[in-house]
Amino acid sequence: MLNFNLTKTQLKLQEKARKFALEVVLPQAWYYDARDETPLHILERAFDAGLSNSDIPKAYGGKGLGIVEGSIITEEISSACPGMATSIFDNSLGMEPLILSSNEFLKEKYLTLFAKEFKLISFATSEPTMGSDVSSVRCLARPDGEDYILNGTKYWVTNGGIADYFSIFATVDPEKKHQGICAFFVDRKWPGIRVGKPIPKMGQRSSNTVGVHFDNVRVPKDHILAEPGEGFLLSMRTFSRTRPVIGAFAIGAARSAMEYAMDYAKKRRAFDQKIGDFQAIQFKISEMYQKIEASRLLVWKAAWEADNGVDPTLNASIAKFYATETAIEVVSEALQILGGYGYTKMFPLEKLYRDTRLLRIYEGTSEVQRMIVAGYLMGGYKPVMPPLEDLLLHRDQNPSEESAKGAAGEKSWRCRICGHVHYGAEPPEECPYCFFPGKAFKQARADQEKPAE
Repeated sequence: MLNFNLTKTQLKLQEKARKFALEVVLPQAWYYDARDETPLHILERAFDAGLSNSDIPKAYGGKGLGIVEGSIITEEISSACPGMATSIFDNSLGMEPLILSSNEFLKEKYLTLFAKEFKLISFATSEPTMGSDVSSVRCLARPDGEDYILNGTKYWVTNGGIADYFSIFATVDPEKKHQGICAFFVDRKWPGIRVGKPIPKMGQRSSNTVGVHFDNVRVPKDHILAEPGEGFLLSMRTFSRTRPVIGAFAIGAARSAMEYAMDYAKKRRAFDQKIGDFQAIQFKISEMYQKIEASRLLVWKAAWEADNGVDPTLNASIAKFYATETAIEVVSEALQILGGYGYTKMFPLEKLYRDTRLLRIYEGTSEVQRMIVAGYLMGGYKPVMPPLEDLLLHRDQNPSEESAKGAAGEKSWRCRICGHVHYGAEPPEECPYCFFPGKAFKQARADQEKPAE
């Protein structure tokens, strides 16, 4: 049987994350948004509280928590500030290629360190001229003996300006596309690494985002995460495990927007009554709640799959694009309920509106998620219903009665062009509706498989 209840341990974790969000993150959210600055002390407090790096396996000294727990933590922190939540979660994104890799030397060296000490790890696939199309990476990794030399620029690197380490995806040859991509774990202190100025963004301003440039950076062989040809698969496996958490960002922000709108609707009066008494407002709020609940179920399903060894790629994409688009709709409607006040910086909706808009873009745009889902539906999905050409819509005769009569030579034929059903020993010479010849008709499978009497 299905069980949608959180365990006692997960409920305690949710309570802890919620308290951290309300007491630590929320009071400082607008200050750091206005300064366009990432509060390192809050990221460190999240680490000290066990709310970041919680997914490091127990074998390396970590807590070994799963994606479900990561989604629970992220929803709560994002409810206070999606930007800070992004910077806190980014360590999990940056470490995921390392956790998934087969490089035991790197795991032992770094995961044990990250379990004990506050360090920041960034993930970098995007570049100035490419984003969701990972196969178009142009940052070059030139073999030099057993090492590699990195040259190029990564862009949109979350926490890149404050990170201690990077998971970098590059290529030995851009012409090879997927087959040329490799991955490395890079120490920011290595010679040749330069970090750009913080990129000025519309929202999520309390989350650092920069470009990182590599100028003849030597990567030792023991810091290879994936050899050429294996890097693309590693990046896709990473995204399939982290995309559900992006949905959790969206749920947290949407939930807060709904609650702010509910509070305002209960107190604001117009036309001699509270606006929350108007059915139009009630309908808006009920639809917000419905979409938030649906989003959370999708996120938890994808997260559960990731934690239980089921390929989460499809449901991670569904959860990501449904939840993030839901968040934008919910925040927009919540702002509408607050009216002019919602549009000002004195109320929280305008910041949530700016922050949530990014969620449809990073870690694969909504369009990319639709392509993933469409690829599965048009290629791997196994329908329950028969093909249209085998589906006879009997209207002129009752097939059960005809079967009981056992009419000699009586068969059913369907026109594969217009769907007309013909009864007889042979198909008609011509369809009376679309005028296609008899060869356009297909005999019903039920007739072909009818057992002998």
